[in-house]
Amino acid sequence: MSGLKQGVSWVRLSALAFGFAFLYVPILSLVVYSFNKSRLVTVWGGFSTEWYGKLFANEQILQAAWLSLRIAALNATGATLLGTCAGLALARFRQFRGRTLLVTMTTAPLVMPEVITGLSLLLLFVALEQAIGWPAGRGMTTITIAHITLTLSYVTVVVQSRLVSLDVSLEEAAMDLGARPAKVFALITLPIIAPALLSGWLLAFTISLDDLVITSFVAGPGSSTLPMVIFSKVRLGVSPDINALATIMVALVTMGVVIAGIVIARQEKLRQRDIQMASASSGR
Repeated sequence: MSGLKQGVSWVRLSALAFGFAFLYVPILSLVVYSFNKSRLVTVWGGFSTEWYGKLFANEQILQAAWLSLRIAALNATGATLLGTCAGLALARFRQFRGRTLLVTMTTAPLVMPEVITGLSLLLLFVALEQAIGWPAGRGMTTITIAHITLTLSYVTVVVQSRLVSLDVSLEEAAMDLGARPAKVFALITLPIIAPALLSGWLLAFTISLDDLVITSFVAGPGSSTLPMVIFSKVRLGVSPDINALATIMVALVTMGVVIAGIVIARQEKLRQRDIQMASASSGR
């Protein structure tokens, strides 16, 4: 029996190792070849940082990256604000007129193919431009609105899940002591759900920065985002400066994940300490 269990454990470890290798070996090879001196991305010609210099001299990529970062930041902020409101409504008000419609509208982008979403938004923007003259063409504004439409659902799910598991007695105790609902939300609820808000913001930022399909529908001339530029270049063959760009993005995402993990862990530790102090005070 022990031999059978040992065999099963080896199978699981092998499957786990294969899964991680399948995910991360291509990324590691991309990072290594970003320092390749040869122009051929599959032939190692020695160590060099030449392609990083050429990357930072490429105005097209730099402008696309700056546009993508601005859109992603605006999208993440807007999606977090709207998603928090929707999450609060769904978590705190169990029954109200229009709840089914709100749930449907906030969850539809999760299951809707991006092609359908992008085409629908394009038709909407064209109809609005013909009817009221806004938006005047497609560009940063239409891309940001489209991305908020997509990422709002993700933020809503994250915030709603955190609010459902929140101990309501903390808010009720604050209101029993005379605090107004707005003050309770600012001083009690908001700090507790802050890790969920940060997670939702980062998730919305990442999805926006990575989106290609919806952006292709709602973008116009002069508003090509970084994924669109990369896709157009990759179709003609992968160049080493694209490897350098991907390496920088991997490094930035890794830093963001590490920093977010540290902040969330610190917030959770403070929350647990506050709960313990509250329990000790009530026990007295």
